[in-house]
Amino acid sequence: MEHPEYAYLDLCKHVLKNGIKKEDRTGTGTISTFGYQMRFDLQKGFPLLTTKRIPFRLVASELLWFLKGDTNIQYLLKHNNNIWNEWAFKNWVESDEYNGPDMTNFGIRSQQDSEFNTIYEDELEKFKERILTDDEFAQKYGELGPVYGKQWRAWETTKGETIDQIKDVIEQIKVNPNSRRLIVSAWSPEFVPSMALPPCHTMFQFYVLDGKLSCQLYQRSGDIFLGIPFNIASYALLTHLIAHECGLEVGEFIHTLGDAHIYLNHIDQVETQLKRNPKAFPKLTLNSEKNSVFDFDLEDIQLEGYDPHPTIKAPVAV
Repeated sequence: MEHPEYAYLDLCKHVLKNGIKKEDRTGTGTISTFGYQMRFDLQKGFPLLTTKRIPFRLVASELLWFLKGDTNIQYLLKHNNNIWNEWAFKNWVESDEYNGPDMTNFGIRSQQDSEFNTIYEDELEKFKERILTDDEFAQKYGELGPVYGKQWRAWETTKGETIDQIKDVIEQIKVNPNSRRLIVSAWSPEFVPSMALPPCHTMFQFYVLDGKLSCQLYQRSGDIFLGIPFNIASYALLTHLIAHECGLEVGEFIHTLGDAHIYLNHIDQVETQLKRNPKAFPKLTLNSEKNSVFDFDLEDIQLEGYDPHPTIKAPVAV
């Protein structure tokens, strides 16, 4: 039986073989294809990739951040999670209040430009420390705008009210599991211009059959090497959490992609990963004493048996 991780590895091979070179917002360049789907049976283990190490604590803390409706990186930094720093930092260095070293090359930072990288990392560390220690500064420059947490938990209506989409969809799963409207959307056209990064994972839908909860995600844009492994694990975890609250088993996670791309400066890393053989997926354990997804903390979420290949580093395109 083929290892379930090949669903992801086959995506990598598909884009390397069929992808077309395409310019992108970051100026980095990609090879890209449009339209792809992966399926993961969550009964066969938790789909945290093993052909390179994926930092699960970062996945879990980011998801809990979303579920809290938070949109400020201060919470993430308090949990040693740096995955959203680049976008907040970009807003800071491009602001009128910033008077540090020139960050003109921010978006095209080169791995070979060691002098600029040193300056960049120094300024980023100062920024992070200020976010952690200066609440007023954090409120202004740690804020990412109405990103995922805001749309999930407090979608604004034309009447000036808010909709808690996560709370509502959980309630519907409990009382009307056969509904075809078990949908959460993060793509609000009105607020896209004010978001640090418009939602890449734009909407997801739940499906209940034979006592099992499945989830399908539509992702408009997917960074195959760095982003998609996080997205797979994050939505698998979300499915587990909601199934737990609703008294259901887990079914499938189905990942549907729009623009699936590999950045040109990630190709060597992808090829390295493809030379590795997958190992057994880990097992996810949730604290049985917690009943609501909103009550979970990091210590309530544990992985057993995760033994991946080593980390493969790659630059983030901002």
